[in-house]
Amino acid sequence: MSVRYAWNRRGAVAVVAVASVALFVTGCGGDEKPKADKPAVTTASSQKTQSEPEQTAEEPVEEMAVLQGRKGLELVINSAERDAGGFLTVKGRLRNTGDSGTAIPAQVSGDETEVVKHGTSLGGATLVDSVGKKRYYVLRDTDGRPLTTSGLGVVSTRDAVDVFMQFPAPPASTTEVSFQLPTFEPATLKLS
Repeated sequence: MSVRYAWNRRGAVAVVAVASVALFVTGCGGDEKPKADKPAVTTASSQKTQSEPEQTAEEPVEEMAVLQGRKGLELVINSAERDAGGFLTVKGRLRNTGDSGTAIPAQVSGDETEVVKHGTSLGGATLVDSVGKKRYYVLRDTDGRPLTTSGLGVVSTRDAVDVFMQFPAPPASTTEVSFQLPTFEPATLKLS
């Protein structure tokens, strides 16, 4: 190998390395200005001044029903809404009013093998339309998982967990259903 060939090869490598670094620095866009169509990001903490007290007030949430369970557990149902897809979604909060942490009873998952194998959930919930003489169960996905809050364990004392359950929607003429969840007392829900 001649000295001339080796020098050209090292020079070519150096040129490629310098060009790569230049492209990398240019590609990072460190000097670019934000695009006009994207708003600048600001955080709430950067906008507050020292004299402003932090507000943690929550808006009161409507309670459609409060179901009492075992060992201080309560299920507060806040909404039961129909959607255009033909579903009815029930939302609420599962809270522990007791003096110690309480495990969610296994019975609330129901007794269907497909539902139980996916862990503790509210898959045992049902809606009963007494006028139409029908019972509606929590929907399941294609793998058998219930369309409801799952992975429930222990609820600490004075703590709460947001929950939801999705059912097939009863006919539009049905305005009232009985909500039932194992180990909890039943409640009547008014549907909009």
